[in-house]
Amino acid sequence: MTLAITKLNVFIEDIPILRDVDMAVPEGAMVGLIGRNGAGKTTLMRSIMGLLPTKGGTIHIHGNDVTEVPGHKRAAMGVSYLPEDRRLIPQLTVEENILMPAWANRIDGFMDRLEWIYGLMPEVRDFRERRALQLSGGQQKLVALARALMPGNRLLLLDEPFEGVAPVLSRRLTEVIGKLRAEGLSVVLSESDDTHSSDLVDRAYRIERGVVTTEAA
Repeated sequence: MTLAITKLNVFIEDIPILRDVDMAVPEGAMVGLIGRNGAGKTTLMRSIMGLLPTKGGTIHIHGNDVTEVPGHKRAAMGVSYLPEDRRLIPQLTVEENILMPAWANRIDGFMDRLEWIYGLMPEVRDFRERRALQLSGGQQKLVALARALMPGNRLLLLDEPFEGVAPVLSRRLTEVIGKLRAEGLSVVLSESDDTHSSDLVDRAYRIERGVVTTEAA
């Protein structure tokens, strides 16, 4: 099992956000997380990544209890997070943004990984020398996904990857994400509804007011 969450509780400023969350992501599976804005999707993603402390429960990644492990060490385990708002560094080039996790985590063989990413998304190679601020919102999503793929070679957390993206680029993102299963990655993909993810995921969970239930299996 790539990811196993048991009875996870997360508070933000003493307000309960996630309540007794149970969730499992098998090796090589793509799992949907469906819920409206404010339901707790981003909080769950950030908790899995180690960016928020937990108040109870456990998170296991690749069989290891990482509940108290800091986020940067989870990244070293091949886990990566694509935030909804992209968070690219605008003054850096596309390629520099993609390589930031490799430099920060001292990833071996990162140039081979970069070539694999460019093979997956040739259009990103085409504008690799442009600064991030010169890109459209959809192009920035592609670059943010490319950046997440640099360290995320086992578990990828995609928070609303289609939000605010034009239909053409949204279809392109769907194609790229669909290929990740063939590469052996485990993926958690969040959406406000299942418009884009229904044909991609192996199973789906629904989250409402911080409570997660199994929608399909």
